[in-house]
Amino acid sequence: MTIQDIQNKKHREKIIMLTAYDYATARAVDESGVDIVLVGDSLANVVLGLENTRDVTMDEMIHHTKAVRRGVTNALLVGDMPYLVYQADPSLAVKSALRFKNEGGCNGVKIEWFDRAVEVSKNITAAGVAVMGHVGLTPQTADQLGGFKVQGKDQQEARKILEQAKQLEKAGCFAIVLECIPSSLAKDITASLSIPTIGIGAGIHCDGQVLVIHDLLGLTPGHRPKFVKAYVELGESIRRAVSAFKNDVKDGNFPDDGHSYH
Repeated sequence: MTIQDIQNKKHREKIIMLTAYDYATARAVDESGVDIVLVGDSLANVVLGLENTRDVTMDEMIHHTKAVRRGVTNALLVGDMPYLVYQADPSLAVKSALRFKNEGGCNGVKIEWFDRAVEVSKNITAAGVAVMGHVGLTPQTADQLGGFKVQGKDQQEARKILEQAKQLEKAGCFAIVLECIPSSLAKDITASLSIPTIGIGAGIHCDGQVLVIHDLLGLTPGHRPKFVKAYVELGESIRRAVSAFKNDVKDGNFPDDGHSYH
């Protein structure tokens, strides 16, 4: 899958994108035929147990991206730029994007909208790394947006998000993630851009959809956002399996003769 393949799908075929953070999951996701695998900064929450996506480091992202690369042979691989290396310090953006490409084997990187997003996107693209944009709810700076809530619900906010998306397209982004915005706004943005939009909590009118794999598999504890659909409850299955193992060991039923060497 190439950048051009992804862009050619706009208005023709829905783009499927999922996150992955390790070799085994990446291989399963890739073999299922998704178009894009994202090593998301959600790594911070669902894998490392951190409170905020801002806390994940570049070295941690590269470590997991290299593992995912080994499992992905078909899909486009995108790395999420951590907050510390492009928003906290934009001077590190190009170097960090090149690490995703050269060390992690990524086909591109993703950045969230912030006040220097256009500048950073242009610089990374000029260095030879493809950029995916991200507007609407931007988790890395959600505290500046009033928390994790739907964005663009009034006309002024909606116009601002539409303009941000247009600016990122002009800056050279090959696609844009739309997160937690009204479906009607996502429809307008999708129609206004020549590049694909990929929605998460943005309704049906986007050119594609993305979910965090842990949410899809029912592995995320606690509150689930409205846009999350769990296709299986693996968390409960894991708890049942571990409990069964624990009981078998305690009762002397494992290992039995069939699971022993002679």
